Amino acid sequence: MKAPAGGAGKGGGAAPPKPAFGSQIVMLMAFMVALLVLFDNNLRQSLGNIVGIAFMPLIGFSGRYPVMTLMCAGLIMTVFSVTVRHFFVDWVAMARNQRIMSAFQKEMREARTSNNTFKLKKLTEIQPKMTAQSMKSTQAQLKLMPMTMIVIIPIFAWISNFVYQDLTSTIFSVPWEFNVDMKGSNVLPNWILLYSLVTIPFGQVLQRTLKLFSFTRKLRQLEYGVEETNPVERI
Repeated sequence: MKAPAGGAGKGGGAAPPKPAFGSQIVMLMAFMVALLVLFDNNLRQSLGNIVGIAFMPLIGFSGRYPVMTLMCAGLIMTVFSVTVRHFFVDWVAMARNQRIMSAFQKEMREARTSNNTFKLKKLTEIQPKMTAQSMKSTQAQLKLMPMTMIVIIPIFAWISNFVYQDLTSTIFSVPWEFNVDMKGSNVLPNWILLYSLVTIPFGQVLQRTLKLFSFTRKLRQLEYGVEETNPVERI
């Protein structure tokens, strides 16, 4: 029996993207360490004490300004994680892939709606290649998670020690309530909510600023006909 047209040498026979097992193992180990630190009080306190040797004199303020301490620790973690992700992820290529994938999905929907079997067959043949390209960007970001967690988890451990052990007063005020206890909880501990209130907006602004810088630099390179090596390929 003859092989159908568009076989293994064509787009139709393209194999789906294979998962990067090495990266998955590293990420799994990083998550296991994170869970171990989260649930093991002795390990978390010991890790926090080590970080506190540097952080307490730097941003501890002798426990007098706990909100300022949380803000500084949050900004340090945010700047680190956003900056690392920025320099190892090609945002221009990611935006291009998202636009291409969006257009591809639109064509697939139109082909199904109009029952255009010929067009649908052609699109199905190139779908593995499109999926592989989309997964490449996602995997590049996932590879960075263990690197950032190595820094972020110890800092979180120190913040936990700072709030539950080092502070004599954990009461602070917000616009909607004057007396809020950092040790209290509303779904999440209040000190984590306070940390998120500060760091999430700052992280979004910093990330958008760095993305703007990347797109501006790329446009300048295209204008002068200069190409730069993709930093993702160096991971």
